[in-house]
Amino acid sequence: MKTKEIKKLTQDQLFSELEKLKKEQFNIRFKKKNGQVTNTASIKTNRRTIAKVKTFINLNRVK
Repeated sequence: MKTKEIKKLTQDQLFSELEKLKKEQFNIRFKKKNGQVTNTASIKTNRRTIAKVKTFINLNRVK
């Protein structure tokens, strides 16, 4: 997910997106343990997207 797309989301949408990304991260880690991951870069991309979403959640709380 791009930063421009994240900026447009509301606080509730950010929380639901974060939950979805964490579930996806769990699934990727599970597949990695089983040797089923074909795109290892997805782990890093997912982790960075989670960080972006958390950043925007915190920015909205401060305002």
